[in-house]
Amino acid sequence: MVKNDLTSYLEFFVLLGRYGNLSAAARDLDITPPAATKRLAQLEARLGVRLVNRTTRSVSLTAEGETFLHYATRILAEVREMEDIVSSSRSVPRGLLRVNATLGFGRTTIAPFVSEFAKRYPHVEVQLDVTDRPIDLVESGVDLAIRFGELPDKRLNARRIMANRRFLCASPRYLELHGTPESLADLASHQCIVHRQNDDAYGIWRLERNGEPHSVKVRGVLSSNDGDIVLSWALDGHGILLRSEWDLAKYLESGRLRVVLPEFVQPSADLFVYYPNRRNQSARARAFIDFLAERFGRHGA
Repeated sequence: MVKNDLTSYLEFFVLLGRYGNLSAAARDLDITPPAATKRLAQLEARLGVRLVNRTTRSVSLTAEGETFLHYATRILAEVREMEDIVSSSRSVPRGLLRVNATLGFGRTTIAPFVSEFAKRYPHVEVQLDVTDRPIDLVESGVDLAIRFGELPDKRLNARRIMANRRFLCASPRYLELHGTPESLADLASHQCIVHRQNDDAYGIWRLERNGEPHSVKVRGVLSSNDGDIVLSWALDGHGILLRSEWDLAKYLESGRLRVVLPEFVQPSADLFVYYPNRRNQSARARAFIDFLAERFGRHGA
């Protein structure tokens, strides 16, 4: 399908708003930076307003630019939905699919699955973005977001693709040197490795035992906002860690980590695929969600 002039301008400006940089938008569109600058000038001339404030390295949107970005994102999403509905009779999924996932999990797990998916469905173009915080699917134009735990946005639909409990664990080496805690209060005298996540209260572990909530203040000399880093420290024997079943499974099976205080767990952080609340989901989105459910089911976490 040949894109008309307006659609090209809308797609260009959405990319510019996403990257905040003309050169990055140009690379995504496979055009030169001067061509991107010219396209922006043409768009502003067409509308008769300034859409961005430019510096040597980046751009920021004006109030008019923010308004234009909001409507451009929504219009492009509706155009894609229209094309999906019209072409829903096609048996082969095709077209552009925008997927968002968390940084570490997206890089280590989702990216390899996307590689497999691309081989199975060569007519689907997948754009995978990884971010440290959840994004607004409705405003960003992203088709699917893959996240652990439930999101509060009621505008979204979700499909759970994997159960995922969370446990306290430590390496046998650490437990041999420092002993195994027998109560939640014992954690105060242990080195605990803290995974800093978003706006969670620092060093407060909220757990459950038989459905009753418990909170404990922990301390330790090591903390990080990266899950892979804190896991590696636990494997090296630096302390007790609170981590999900997905991350721990192979280390618990091999004996490199052991569960401590097994009666205390965090609420499950199941893996969900979120998508905008639309009546007509595209064939490519359905295919990708089914593919993820198949692959995670095969892993049996």
